[in-house]
Amino acid sequence: MQQVFEFPINPKFSFANFVVCDGNRTAFQFARRLVDGNGVENLLYIYGPPGSGKTHLLMALGGAFASFGRDRGPLLPASVPCVSFKDIDELYCGEYPAEAASKLAERFLDAPALLLDDIHLIPDNVNVRVELWQLFNDFYQAGKKIVVTGLYPPKELPHLDAHLNSRLLWGLVANIDVSDDTSRRMIMKKLAEDRQVSLPDDVVEYLLRHVRRDTPSLILALEATSRFALAVKRKITVRLAKEALGFQSEIR
Repeated sequence: MQQVFEFPINPKFSFANFVVCDGNRTAFQFARRLVDGNGVENLLYIYGPPGSGKTHLLMALGGAFASFGRDRGPLLPASVPCVSFKDIDELYCGEYPAEAASKLAERFLDAPALLLDDIHLIPDNVNVRVELWQLFNDFYQAGKKIVVTGLYPPKELPHLDAHLNSRLLWGLVANIDVSDDTSRRMIMKKLAEDRQVSLPDDVVEYLLRHVRRDTPSLILALEATSRFALAVKRKITVRLAKEALGFQSEIR
């Protein structure tokens, strides 16, 4: 089903628990400018590999935009919808008729911001391209916030209207790259801190050496180790991590 983030008051993904490092600092600062700025910046495109934090920032921005609605009165929505193109077929039920009402427009009716995740997965369908171009223009001309994420730079995005590829370059564009070990260490330490888990440095180094080095795999390994430690009521050590990951062969 399409992702609809209702953004509770204390959302799981927020600016406060986003790990800022060299590879994502620009994206973080640009996101804050959309929230803290004077209204000049309304468009942000973030791109980077899976698990790099794009959706985290998208959710954090949605939470901030939702709080604006709560602060400014009951007539404004207290939540912000978000559509991931990863699940776009479910929104359209596998059909993209030219004569039907725009599903995307219906989804974002009266929304204070346009939040689109994984735009690189937009289907190669002219009707969806037309709907997206119209929706983007409606929000842009109304001066509403627009945040889009994808794997690739704007000019390399497949199946988009050429005008939209260019239009994304009109706003803020930031690449996220947390593939260096320093960033990975910071992310694991921050996740452990948020969970109130003591994570020794030697365990972090063990995970970096023995788990696939992409961020999602490292997070999965950390969560598996933390759950195992809680289940057996032991402190997290390298020995315990070895035992825990013995039950998680899919990430080895």
